[in-house]
Amino acid sequence: MRVKQICLREEGEDYAVRMQDLPPSMQPREKYDQVGPEHLADSDLLALILRTGAAGVNVVQLAGGLLYRYGSLSALLRASTAELQKFHGIGKEKAKILKAALELGRRLSQENIGGQPYVKEPADVAAILRERARAADREHLWVLLLDLKHRLIVPPVEVFRGTLTSTLSHPREVFKPAIQHSASSMIVAHNHPSGDPEPSPNDIQITLRLIAAGKTLGIGVDDHVIIGRRMHDGQDDFISIRETGRVIFSKDGC
Repeated sequence: MRVKQICLREEGEDYAVRMQDLPPSMQPREKYDQVGPEHLADSDLLALILRTGAAGVNVVQLAGGLLYRYGSLSALLRASTAELQKFHGIGKEKAKILKAALELGRRLSQENIGGQPYVKEPADVAAILRERARAADREHLWVLLLDLKHRLIVPPVEVFRGTLTSTLSHPREVFKPAIQHSASSMIVAHNHPSGDPEPSPNDIQITLRLIAAGKTLGIGVDDHVIIGRRMHDGQDDFISIRETGRVIFSKDGC
């Protein structure tokens, strides 16, 4: 019977350790049976998805190495299939399986939002867009189209991708989905790939421009929410420009 092995390097020498000799506490399948999937570490879940290791590493090391290389599941989701294949032990098939599993997780997160949720607070916006924002490696601008009861009419519409500037494509492109769906109002949102959601002067200028355009078109802009990443200091991973008081929005009487 073929025995899976890993190589542990100590003082310049290689030692082959059989998978069967590892304690159950280090084997994902046994840990799954003991505590269930909800209590497994990310690396253990990845190991179960990948199933097997490669030359010189077992599947536990392979999964741990992937997380160490990319730093998070969000970063793994952003990696392309071709990029993943460059990692030792991840061939074409494993890369596809890994990407498929991560994409299912992203879709499940979006599905759990439910149909026509109410969007009344910046936290509602962040909850809807957080997973999309985490997976993005560049800035994306979304509009959330609302009815008179502040319910989301359709899923968030991406209207721009790239680097946001004050010379952003004409406001009519941003408001086009709102006109098509007869939205009563809308919330603008975009992500900061750096992780820091603090609005830039440029973000403020874009917001002012969109509010002015919305006033002309008769479509209120209720807020502009910027989504970053969770910080270790416990602060939110998003900022509402409306709540900062730097801009007067439509529903504030603008």
